[in-house]
Amino acid sequence: MTLLTHTGRPFERAPYSSEKREQTGAANAHLETIKRVCLIALTSVLALYAVGGIIALKTAAYLSHFSHGWG
Repeated sequence: MTLLTHTGRPFERAPYSSEKREQTGAANAHLETIKRVCLIALTSVLALYAVGGIIALKTAAYLSHFSHGWG
């Protein structure tokens, strides 16, 4: 008999399909923002590695001029 007892709260209505679409749209927007941030971070790291590599190559070329005269 306890299953038939009313709890005092009104019955909740089922969410409409438009509410589900709004939630899905918000989730997709958050996912796109996360993807954009990760892409910017990856691009920045790759650019820093490229600049570091160029500096290392220029330094090696510059120091190689000194090693020829000291032998």
